[in-house]
Amino acid sequence: MSEITSVETQKKDKTRCSIYIDGAFYCGIKLEVAVKYRLKAGMHIEKSELDAIQLETEKSQAVDKAMTHLSASMKTQKQMRDFLEKKGYSPAVCDYVLEKLRYYNLIDDVQYCRAYINGAKGKGKRALQAELIKRGADRRAIDNALGDFEENCGEALLVLQKYMRGKENSRENILKGYKYLLSKGFGYDTAKSAAQAFGECDEDY
Repeated sequence: MSEITSVETQKKDKTRCSIYIDGAFYCGIKLEVAVKYRLKAGMHIEKSELDAIQLETEKSQAVDKAMTHLSASMKTQKQMRDFLEKKGYSPAVCDYVLEKLRYYNLIDDVQYCRAYINGAKGKGKRALQAELIKRGADRRAIDNALGDFEENCGEALLVLQKYMRGKENSRENILKGYKYLLSKGFGYDTAKSAAQAFGECDEDY
């Protein structure tokens, strides 16, 4: 059993308080709920009991906040969980909200990945994969979305043309452009094809 070490009124919202368990922040909750359940410093309580209290009293509000957050743009499941955790919701509430969003197809990592890939310009497959991992997308969803993705040599050529703008069309600069394409996440074959289409091929490619 854990001990509530502090119950502090939140600075940004005076109607809510932060619950600290064993010296660390655990969750936020409405003041009226804290009063109703007599939550106070020194009280011993199971974390599961505190989770149940917050789930019962704040699940609807948590869903509303999640919906508002989604209205701005699509989110990965991890991004949504991180958002809810920052709002002070317990793991049980986060699980409840994500289950609801998945049920209504409002959050789907595969759809998110496909939408991101379709909207991304000037990036190769490796770069897209890295960006999606950074955004917390499920690895299986990333693999699924990238499974049908084929790098476009024409897209790589456009990136290379932009890079070469104002530069001498020399073998050295084309080689640098080739390396630039690699840094943008394009595969070796795609970068090589773009470089060869742009100018004289180099054996170092």
